[in-house]
Amino acid sequence: MAWRKTLVFAIVAFAFGMIGALVGQTLIRSGTPESELHDLLHHQLNLDAKQQAQIDVIEQRFAVRRRALELELRADNAHLADAIQAEHGYGPRVSDAIDRSHVAMGQMQKETLEHIFAMRSVLTTEQSAKFDKEIVNALTGKDR
Repeated sequence: MAWRKTLVFAIVAFAFGMIGALVGQTLIRSGTPESELHDLLHHQLNLDAKQQAQIDVIEQRFAVRRRALELELRADNAHLADAIQAEHGYGPRVSDAIDRSHVAMGQMQKETLEHIFAMRSVLTTEQSAKFDKEIVNALTGKDR
């Protein structure tokens, strides 16, 4: 019976590893939307000195918050790993750990969008149009 639990755990761990590898490969191949947005802001929109200073403050503030959210997500992943190891299958602890991580992921998404809108608020109408187009492209995968 113990070998079955070990086998189930190994299969689940392997599946999570494969998913992680596929996501990583996708991001590496396509470039991250964040790096494309950063390039747009700092190299293509011709920000004036005042806009650049405002964007820098917004980015510094968000970097701190983003790091905290990333640590929370990492902790949630550790809880999920513990639950998988304890239950060796999809049980109530695994389900709760997944739900918990979804809350953190949702918070990251909300705060990232707040950050994006804060940066947008310092742009001119023409810059905002280019910025909006890049955001839509990043979310939909168009123009890639």
